[in-house]
Amino acid sequence: MNLENILKQYGLTEKQAKVYLACLELGSASVQKISQKAQLARSTCYEVLTGLQRQRFITTFQKKKAKYFTAEDPKKVIRFARENIERLVQALPEFNALYGEARIRPTVRFYQGQESMKLILNEILDEAKELMAFNSAVDLFNIIPDFQKFVDKRVKRKIPTRVILRESEKARERQRLGPEQLRAVRIIPNSYKFHGLIFIWKNKIAYFSFKKDLVALVIESDILAQTQAAMFEALWDIVEE
Repeated sequence: MNLENILKQYGLTEKQAKVYLACLELGSASVQKISQKAQLARSTCYEVLTGLQRQRFITTFQKKKAKYFTAEDPKKVIRFARENIERLVQALPEFNALYGEARIRPTVRFYQGQESMKLILNEILDEAKELMAFNSAVDLFNIIPDFQKFVDKRVKRKIPTRVILRESEKARERQRLGPEQLRAVRIIPNSYKFHGLIFIWKNKIAYFSFKKDLVALVIESDILAQTQAAMFEALWDIVEE
């Protein structure tokens, strides 16, 4: 069992893990001996020991004029951790109240560039149960050539989508392939000029701009997502199949 990795998973840094393990092996020791054992500079080791003392992994005592450090019993360290968790559990109602208030306010994230846009597509794949979209198919496949990979993954995860597309040969192709790709398509006239994409899922809306700088916004808000979804539904009902 790799003890250093376990300590790092708990939250210690690599240096803190090395120093704590060195102290366990040495028992009580001076900074000089601990730094040699942990293979760290003396000044760095002292700084790490100070941090570990604050976290209750290390205790100190004075021997003559020298300061000695001792690793706390691992059982006590575990007990301290459990006590901290218990305090968090007791405060959970108050944390939830603060979290709930924050969730009422919309959050906005800004992305730039093609690779960043792919992060949003992955987020959709991870979260969506169903998807609504409004876009220009020609622009979409020109800007994100491997968009079909997203479609394949969406189908594999059985996420159905409804899409409103601007008239084009590519849009008609998407409509023909719709049934086998879990996609329902309705097409609006080419006279409606736009160069972007809107995705709506759960309580989120993603806006993509395909002109000049490639930018995207993700807005997380129950109210705004419901509003955008209602607008989509109204247009969906008007447009002929």
